[in-house]
Amino acid sequence: MSGPEPGHQEKNRTTSLGIYDRPSLQAVTGIEIAAIVLSVLWLAGSFLFFVMTPEDGESGQGGSQIATTILTVFMPVAMIWVAATAARSNRVMREESQRLQTAIDSIRQAYVAQAQRGMGGSDASMARKLDEIAAAARKTETALATFSTRRETGPAGVRPPASHGSEMPADQGLLALGTPAEALSPPLPTDDFIRALNFPETAEDEPGFAALRRAMRDRRAAQLIQASQDVLTLLSQDGIYMDDLRPDMARPEIWRQFAQGARGRAISTLGGVRDRTSLALTAGRMKQDPIFRDAAHHFLRLFDRSFAAFETGASDADIAALGETRTARAFMLLGRVAGTFD
Repeated sequence: MSGPEPGHQEKNRTTSLGIYDRPSLQAVTGIEIAAIVLSVLWLAGSFLFFVMTPEDGESGQGGSQIATTILTVFMPVAMIWVAATAARSNRVMREESQRLQTAIDSIRQAYVAQAQRGMGGSDASMARKLDEIAAAARKTETALATFSTRRETGPAGVRPPASHGSEMPADQGLLALGTPAEALSPPLPTDDFIRALNFPETAEDEPGFAALRRAMRDRRAAQLIQASQDVLTLLSQDGIYMDDLRPDMARPEIWRQFAQGARGRAISTLGGVRDRTSLALTAGRMKQDPIFRDAAHHFLRLFDRSFAAFETGASDADIAALGETRTARAFMLLGRVAGTFD
């Protein structure tokens, strides 16, 4: 025997929640009863008035007098029912509005709770991994700085003379005192930079975590990644996730104009986020939460500088790939709220 259809199960589930049930309107409500009573009273009063009023024998009832009488009797009745209909429609719309608001609040609360249950573990795991990566990067930087300033001395503290029989290899550069660790590291590959800005897809995304570890060794990339993670975490508190956004993607030449300093309507297509709920929630958070506002502006500044450096050596395909990352979508959302594209 086959089980119940999925659509039937979904209907039962949503009906049990009570947020999708349409209110059952009564056939006759207090409004209709009041309208009926007023109509009967008016008609009865009008009948008694015209019956008991003595008729003037000299003047007959012409057509205009009959029309006036009909209007006098039935016009108030019509106005009573127009008012009753308007009151009933107003009550129905008010109930529908309350029901819709309750449904929206219930859906958002359920969505946020589900997202927090589903993403809480991965967020904590990612935070621990990022902390470990940052600690390893600091240890590596300290070790390299110590190595670059090391002195070999003899027993009496005198540096031994250089051997004339051996020469320094031609490809070994001279390390000045205080050389930063990032100057000794090879440049971050473009693919790793783009993949790191999108963050690992799941906890099992080994290539994503590998790219993230390599990107965290680059100081500029690490700053942007940390700022992006901060704003993504803050946005998720309002149930806003970059995977849910479907922005209109801008052409690479528009991104290049932004990297070269263009602002306003010239790059308005970069603000391709059309989700009104996300825009409204983000705008409200930007006005009311100073911590969120500072984090958003800090992220926008870092993205501006990093993308300007990235654009000089990136192809159109690289720019298009970066525009689809979670970090770029956060830039589109926050940039539009902050007025970058106005």
